[in-house]
Amino acid sequence: SNVIVEVTYTDVKTGEPALTHVRTALENGKHVISTNKGPPVKAVKELKKFAENKELFYGFEGVVLAGTPVFNLLEYCLAGCVIKEVRGIVNGTTNYILARMEEGLSYSDALKEAQMLGYAEADPTDDVEGWDALGKIVILSNVIFDVNLRWEDVPREGITKLTLEDVKAAKAEGKRWKLIASTRVNEEGAVEAKVALEKLSLSDPLAGVSGSTNALTFVTDELGPVTVVGPGAGRRETGFALLIDFINLNRKTG
Repeated sequence: SNVIVEVTYTDVKTGEPALTHVRTALENGKHVISTNKGPPVKAVKELKKFAENKELFYGFEGVVLAGTPVFNLLEYCLAGCVIKEVRGIVNGTTNYILARMEEGLSYSDALKEAQMLGYAEADPTDDVEGWDALGKIVILSNVIFDVNLRWEDVPREGITKLTLEDVKAAKAEGKRWKLIASTRVNEEGAVEAKVALEKLSLSDPLAGVSGSTNALTFVTDELGPVTVVGPGAGRRETGFALLIDFINLNRKTG
């Protein structure tokens, strides 16, 4: 086979074992398609450049928002725009829990329900402490702004400290808590990324994104804000991301 599909478990801190798998495949002249966040969190620019130099394809559409298009949207549809900022809801588990808390469930009951429905893992740390969202915003920052941001550089917040009282108070103000991953170029020209709880006005497009759905808003120079909304997880959706990459591999290599 001349294509390696890498779908092992994710470790955003080390990138392993997937990082070694991807590097080894590329070094041996294989195209790589992967839904694993670990390698692009640690080395997306290096891996993309290495693949290009060897005329190989490294596809990772599924690492952010699963099958909902992000990197293809950037490469093709927004190619003529300068992206100034990206912000969004990139973790469906936490979004589901926050929505259920707004409906009156406690954090622990909402988490149990999310686990029962298969949205949350038995150990939900990656989701509820913001690690999953952190990995995704690091990848987006490095791909869009061509920088070498590390996960250690990005402030991270989860949802575990948010109380039912906080949620009710926001609701009374006509606002809604969301876990937002964001990245932008500041006035000094440096890239600033973070994962943080934000109290959004209900007029914000991201405030209306409910349940386990994900969304990203790209703030552009020519089109203004462009928001893409869709499923951000799931076996079928992640499988669709692999299919997108297979199609693009075929288009590019004929």
